[in-house]
Amino acid sequence: MRRFFLGIDGGGSGARARLAGGDGRPLGEGAAGPANVGNDPAGAFAALDAAARGALAAAGLTDADRADVVAVIGAAGAADAEAAARIAAMPFGFAGLKVVTDAEIALEGAFAGGDGGILIVGTGSQAYGRVGDRRLRVGGWGASLSDGGSGAVIGQRAARRALDAHEGLAEASPFTEAMVARLGGSPPALSAFGKAARPADWAALAPLVFDHAAIGDPVAGALLAVAVAEVTALIGRLVGEGIGAVALMGGLAGRYRPLLAPRFAGLLVDPLGDALDGALRLARREAGS
Repeated sequence: MRRFFLGIDGGGSGARARLAGGDGRPLGEGAAGPANVGNDPAGAFAALDAAARGALAAAGLTDADRADVVAVIGAAGAADAEAAARIAAMPFGFAGLKVVTDAEIALEGAFAGGDGGILIVGTGSQAYGRVGDRRLRVGGWGASLSDGGSGAVIGQRAARRALDAHEGLAEASPFTEAMVARLGGSPPALSAFGKAARPADWAALAPLVFDHAAIGDPVAGALLAVAVAEVTALIGRLVGEGIGAVALMGGLAGRYRPLLAPRFAGLLVDPLGDALDGALRLARREAGS
């Protein structure tokens, strides 16, 4: 019997999948839409399954080959055991399937199974670390209450600040004008966007903050300063628990790294691999067990 391993990373902005052969050689990748298993189980299943199908197709395989696949899904929202169990019970058709958090596969990929800490900063944010058998998780509980420094939180704050400026409640700037224009040019348009926006939609606004802060816009700079402080606090929690190396991961990692304090220079490391590498490592381990 042939055996394949599949790693899937499901996040608030999208799902990615990577298929490998029994020898570990990558065979194909796929991608699909947002996949937060806690917020939208049905939508997450559809996205995760589509990403898997894309990886299989890229390798020249079909759905019939799923019976030879051992898969690990690392998904946003899977820290909720019930949400993880719902996804694990859905009809993926794999020979074996394990569902863990997206932070777990990111940590596994970043340190190849060793100790260390990661700070994921993308649509959401979360600090996650391992020292021996001990795990530390801070953040990642959703943009309404948590996820400081994340794209979704930055985007929400930026839109609110732009609307205040548009209505004369706060100072305007080229950034606030650009944000209002981006969201339709009027308070009703901003309101409609806010009522329908998903975390990924808010996060798509974050680059505008970084770009305008880089050219000296005072409003964008103030918003970014708050976000950098939140990211700094998350790293500080990892360090305070005895974690001596931290890898920044996620879509905003490259944006943040040059903005962090010099005292972190000896602490921050490049990840050895990405989240899909971690998921594949766990899939091989799952097959062995």
